[in-house]
Amino acid sequence: MSAEQNHRRVAMVTLGCARNEVDSEELAGNLHSRGWDLVDAEDAADVVVVNTCGFVESAKKDSVDTLLAASDTGAKVVAVGCMAERYGAELAEHLPEADAVLGFDHYGQLADRLDDVLAGKTIQAHQPQDRRKMLPISPVSRPAAAADVAVPGHGWVPAARSVARRRLDDSPVAALKLASGCDRRCSFCAIPSFRGSFLSRQPEEVLGEAVWLAEHGAKELFLVSENSTSYGKDLADPRALELLLPRLAEVEGVERVRVSYLQPAETRPGLVRTIATTPGVAPYFDLSFQHSSESVLRRMRRFGSTESFLELIAQIRELAPEAGIRSNFIVGFPGETEEDFAELQDFLTRARLDAVGVFGYSDEDGTEAAGFADKLDPDAVDERVEKLSDLVDELSAQRAEDRVGTEVRVLVERIDDGEVVGRADHQGPEVDGECIVADPGEVGVGEVLRCRVEASEGVDLVVRPVGGAPAEDRSGEQP
Repeated sequence: MSAEQNHRRVAMVTLGCARNEVDSEELAGNLHSRGWDLVDAEDAADVVVVNTCGFVESAKKDSVDTLLAASDTGAKVVAVGCMAERYGAELAEHLPEADAVLGFDHYGQLADRLDDVLAGKTIQAHQPQDRRKMLPISPVSRPAAAADVAVPGHGWVPAARSVARRRLDDSPVAALKLASGCDRRCSFCAIPSFRGSFLSRQPEEVLGEAVWLAEHGAKELFLVSENSTSYGKDLADPRALELLLPRLAEVEGVERVRVSYLQPAETRPGLVRTIATTPGVAPYFDLSFQHSSESVLRRMRRFGSTESFLELIAQIRELAPEAGIRSNFIVGFPGETEEDFAELQDFLTRARLDAVGVFGYSDEDGTEAAGFADKLDPDAVDERVEKLSDLVDELSAQRAEDRVGTEVRVLVERIDDGEVVGRADHQGPEVDGECIVADPGEVGVGEVLRCRVEASEGVDLVVRPVGGAPAEDRSGEQP
């Protein structure tokens, strides 16, 4: 390798969800091992790799805008990630500012492809295909077949390396991927077509990465996948997540393990109990309800109802009354009646969730729902979004106010101009509010404080350390 090659500089820009963050750190680890210097996006990079999001229209626009902004810096620009995988050659045709559009199949050779880009070589754009067809239909047949299929986080990692990642920030929170892909066929969602069929990572691989993350400063492990409740079904062990969580919580240096992306219809009582009662596991339930009207859910190709969802919430709160519960909802789905919408409002009023995301329905390329009749007028969808958003803002604020006077364990995540900010067990990263610590004393990022809630501001809490600043120990007992 020449001296010039030794100083090739690459910036990774990540858009979208925490799963993309993991993919970016895996790609960064691959590039670093091949001699690339990792720099921030604002620094003078030779190549900017944009890990795009292709989930909804607004995310696609953000991806295109980011690619254009990267091109304006004068660096070479390479698109990877979900939008690149989903649209491939079509994206390349409409966005000549991108010097290459690479799909998941290119991830293992990304360093070589970036060398080609710097050398001015033309790289044929990725040709999309339905990735659900690349693995066997039977889940238990997939682990062996996965060696021949490119799946981010599976298989392409060089055999000599025990961990593929390189951390791109110094946050005390790190996403840890349980699995990739999804076997569900929700009528509004295109993710399975470009992320592929569901494939679990082996428990020992997940544990090994957890140890590595803890050694590199992670205090909270945020478990991510397209559907965490499916973890282990292709490993012939439907209880795999229940068994894995206590082991992850015992990793030295890890203060908290948090699970995301739970499907309500697959959330079994044993998993509820494990999440709600295991020391070191946050009693936090990120439940993908999407709606509560049974008729709308069936059109979505989903299961459940208002009453079954309320029963699940009651099970959770019986075991952990202060558990955090969040969800997302789609309003204005084709065929949604005023009665369906009223039922959803009633459900949310009774459910008392901690955090809620509200999205208006819009057609997504290649989905079943895009061909449905009975589409609502966009103005009607917007009106329902506004109405439901106002309701959940009020309900979430009430739920936060109910926590005043209780004690919480706060992981300090940042200190800005002397203001100490962190999150309690019931607050997920970025989307569920945060805790502002009053009179924190001498504390540092990554510390866990035992605090009493003194006030609420919307979904945010104002907290004060109890008896100095010690947290509960990992056994869950008070100091």
